[in-house]
Amino acid sequence: MATLTPSAPPPQSQVPLADTPKPPRRSAVPWRKRWLTSGVLLVVLAVLILLPAALVLLAAFSAGVPRPGNINFDLTLDNFRIFSAPQVQDAFVNSLVVAVCSTALACFIGASLAFLAARSDIPVPKFVYLIGLMPLFLPSYVGALAWSILGSPNAGLLNIAQRDLGTSVPLDIYSMPGMIFVFAMYYSPYTFLLVHGAMSLMSPDLEEAARVHGASSRGMLRLVSFPLALPALIGSAILTFTLIFENFPVAQVLGTPGGVDTLPTFIFRLLNATPSRGNESAAIAVVLVAIVVLVTWLQNRALRKRSFTTVTGKGVRQKKVTLGRARIPVLLLTLVFFCLSIVLPIAALVVTAGQTSPYMTSLSQLTAPGGLDFSSFNDVLGSSGFREAAFNSAVVSVFAAVAGTLLAFLCGYVVYRSKASGRGLVETVSMVPLAIPAVVLGMGLLWTWLVMPIPLYGTLAVLVVAFLAVQSPQGFRGVASSILATDRDLEDSAVMLGANRATAITRVTVPLMKVGLLSTFLLLLMLSMRELTVPLFLYTSDTEILSIAIYDAFENGGALREAAAMSVIYTAFMFVLSYIPRRLARQ
Repeated sequence: MATLTPSAPPPQSQVPLADTPKPPRRSAVPWRKRWLTSGVLLVVLAVLILLPAALVLLAAFSAGVPRPGNINFDLTLDNFRIFSAPQVQDAFVNSLVVAVCSTALACFIGASLAFLAARSDIPVPKFVYLIGLMPLFLPSYVGALAWSILGSPNAGLLNIAQRDLGTSVPLDIYSMPGMIFVFAMYYSPYTFLLVHGAMSLMSPDLEEAARVHGASSRGMLRLVSFPLALPALIGSAILTFTLIFENFPVAQVLGTPGGVDTLPTFIFRLLNATPSRGNESAAIAVVLVAIVVLVTWLQNRALRKRSFTTVTGKGVRQKKVTLGRARIPVLLLTLVFFCLSIVLPIAALVVTAGQTSPYMTSLSQLTAPGGLDFSSFNDVLGSSGFREAAFNSAVVSVFAAVAGTLLAFLCGYVVYRSKASGRGLVETVSMVPLAIPAVVLGMGLLWTWLVMPIPLYGTLAVLVVAFLAVQSPQGFRGVASSILATDRDLEDSAVMLGANRATAITRVTVPLMKVGLLSTFLLLLMLSMRELTVPLFLYTSDTEILSIAIYDAFENGGALREAAAMSVIYTAFMFVLSYIPRRLARQ
């Protein structure tokens, strides 16, 4: 007997899941807990970065600068009338011309040295690599100060040497060509590093294919190798343009004596005018930030839809490009660049530190009895002013590097290892200082810590806070790369075995990231030692640091020997600091 059984339900129509609207998923974690860590970090970053930027923006559109107990909210556009002044227009044009020409020359120098070191059969390629890298270790304003000693139109050492030799090639470093020359030399390592990395890691398959199809070496480079290095070249060009466009120290040292104003030097002069014209300088600063943001956006737009894969999983063994009879002449040209960027500037500083007479008409005076006396180094090392400035520099740099590394680690961990709400915002705010020129951020930090009820202005602590804000992008990127390279399974395993999350982080993750964290610390330490623009707005006579002491000594002109001796000692210290990360990387 057949029994009736319920018939099977008809098969449901297979509707694509993507077309079925899903109800929003609610996290089981309370919103307060999801926002707790990222919220605290956002508040810290807002005070460090967003508040100074907001005060500059407010000052640009208001009738008064922020002062303690008095923030003016009467909005106006009158401050932007300063752009009708011919001086501002000249400064704007000068900034653009210097930045564009310096960037083009720096990219040419850096890319050429990168190609020679990575892809050519030039003799001593490791030394050529060092030649491309070494200008990075000499702070650009120290290089500018040294070139002001070498290329001053009246008393420059090179002009004196020309008079001794009976030649008269005009050489004036206090001019636009002089600024372009110095900028290009000391910013070429940025292009060198990026292009050298791209060329060293480039897959040889495409080049071999070009050779098989009959392309000459020149055709292969033009059609295959150089186009593949284009992203690195464009990226370095944008970075170099931005750094030069916002640069204050080099423009102040070389441009101001020759009457070549740029936007950063004009902003600084307006702030130091009597009475101070802070609102108009803020209006110029806003335009400066807008141009930097526009350039950064253009870079992203140019590279967004293109593919430039150069690194594959296969072994990389490229064939060197033969230079032929040009090997030795090209090597001599690289040595000329080495002399111009490193040897001559340091030699000028050493000679000036030992020069006994402030007035020199012939280089033969240096070889005369008593012409050179290097006791200035002992005087500098024994002076209380140098020791105090060095102590302040060490304290500020160490605290800024420690706090910056800790803040970067917390931000990086929240962004890449947690599911906290607002973690994308943490990354965005950390990277904001990249789009704000240092002279603008320095102005905003000055107003912030004058207005804030916390009495930090006039102490070393305000310099530490300022360095934290300025170097936030470098610290975040340094730690982020280390976090992404560390497998999180080990940390999760420790948690599964009973350790709480804090213990797992301190006992597992941090030791695994030791090298990356140490490298970030040294990077921030070196950047803090080099920084000049932001401290110029915040230092007092009791909080002078080494970079300010050197700048002041050169600007005042009364202690040129001591300033040169300080620069040599300072440069030697920077070389040692730059050597430590490379030593750690080999271990």
